[in-house]
Amino acid sequence: MTRKGRCSTLDLLHIPAIGEETMTTLQNPVLMATIGAAQGLRGEVRARAYTSDPTALGDYGHLHSMDGRSFEVLEIREAKNVVIVRFRGVNDRNAAEALNGLELYVERDNLPDDELDDDEFFYTDLEGLEAVDDEGTGYGTVSGIYDFGAGDLLELKGPGKRPVLIPFSEAAVLEIDLEGGKILIDPLAAGLIDDPDDLIGKPAKPEKPQDKPKK
Repeated sequence: MTRKGRCSTLDLLHIPAIGEETMTTLQNPVLMATIGAAQGLRGEVRARAYTSDPTALGDYGHLHSMDGRSFEVLEIREAKNVVIVRFRGVNDRNAAEALNGLELYVERDNLPDDELDDDEFFYTDLEGLEAVDDEGTGYGTVSGIYDFGAGDLLELKGPGKRPVLIPFSEAAVLEIDLEGGKILIDPLAAGLIDDPDDLIGKPAKPEKPQDKPKK
């Protein structure tokens, strides 16, 4: 099972001119990129793209910030671990620095499902799925997907429980059922238990009776 959080591409980003009313409220936003530091003096920025092809960051329409602004990309090129982007209306370093840390989204409906393989999923579609084992025991719902550099992690949250992270790997996540709203996990491979006998709801093995001392 391929583990891809494909969010598609980037072609258009638009920063409105002063006084222009183009605020947009997204109903089901999908995170596409996070803007980083300014690059040079012409208004370019470094950005981390969460797409299978980083330079295709805007193929699915305008990108939006959560405060309602829209952005149009004029130029984009790859650099080490990031892309360098120039947005319309961002013409100097000061304007570029003001965008540092801004997250850019698209509407989920803009992402075409027909481009996904059977074993590919958009991260946003995984959120809210219930994690269960093969006995039907629940371990919480997927509340987030993270990548800290060593592979994708799923965050699980359950009622009255602290969030836990499990690897988004073939060993830990055995099956994804979007229609059923569930993911099948191996709790041992996911690091949720240390021993198969620790499975929630599984009766403990009876203690072996001690041998009577011989007379």
